[in-house]
Amino acid sequence: MSEQKLAAELRTEFGKGYARRARMANLIPAVIYGHGAEPIHVTLPAKATTLAVRTPNALLSLDINGEGHLALVKDIQRDPIKQIIEHIDLLTVRQGEKVTVDVPVHVEGESAAGTAHNLELTVVSLEAEATHLPEAVTVSIEGRAAGEHIHASDLALPKGTVLLTDAEALVVNISEAVATEEEGATEGGEAVSGEASEAAEKAAAE
Repeated sequence: MSEQKLAAELRTEFGKGYARRARMANLIPAVIYGHGAEPIHVTLPAKATTLAVRTPNALLSLDINGEGHLALVKDIQRDPIKQIIEHIDLLTVRQGEKVTVDVPVHVEGESAAGTAHNLELTVVSLEAEATHLPEAVTVSIEGRAAGEHIHASDLALPKGTVLLTDAEALVVNISEAVATEEEGATEGGEAVSGEASEAAEKAAAE
């Protein structure tokens, strides 16, 4: 994952009133913490930041008054209705440092005919270098038969990462596909229509 470069500005104001004014000025309040240092309160450009944090565990390279900071996005608070970002919590990191992150699981491929898959675990916890964080872990279900299970220990992890999730945790379950009620009703409707058509033909012949 590449670093997202952003210019940040130090801030000394706090509270809901200030946060509202900041958002009106297209700025997002944020706080940087970690390594036992005092928290650093900043504002970030709203548009560029919103784009930068679309990927999970985004790594930001911040320029704060000419001083560089590497920070990992740990929490994003959004407006529950408008979904705009209201505040961001950032964790300061260093080159080569190991961090714990939750990474989404992506399924690819198609299981065997007549089967369906259920993603039981949507994220797995990994230890990885802060500057080499994977965006996702991909698991293939190509040709998998009903009754097969994929556990966390079966995942092919990105290079340099360590699995922290329980190795026996079920990630994907392959089962026999079940016809939906709508499909059953359609099939039943076709059968009834066929029988009605045959009855009509007999009546006409008589």
